[in-house]
Amino acid sequence: MYLDAAKKQEIFEKYGKSNTDTGSAEAQIALFSYRISHLTEHLKVHRKDYSTERSLTQLVGKRRALLNYLKSRDITRYRAIVEKLGLRK
Repeated sequence: MYLDAAKKQEIFEKYGKSNTDTGSAEAQIALFSYRISHLTEHLKVHRKDYSTERSLTQLVGKRRALLNYLKSRDITRYRAIVEKLGLRK
């Protein structure tokens, strides 16, 4: 499996406030970004996997909504997470 508990812990430790911080916007955005990159690679090989394509679109929307929320609440945290993850915009 591509995303096991150890990998999630690593992501939360790196981008969250602690390794048990699963609810902060930064941790969720980082987790969504990891999943988005994995699904993107999958779709490069399996072009006609439309259910995965739909899941990818939903994940991108969720990440965008969290980024918009973070941008409206705390612009410095927004800029920091965009810089760390290398996201556009």
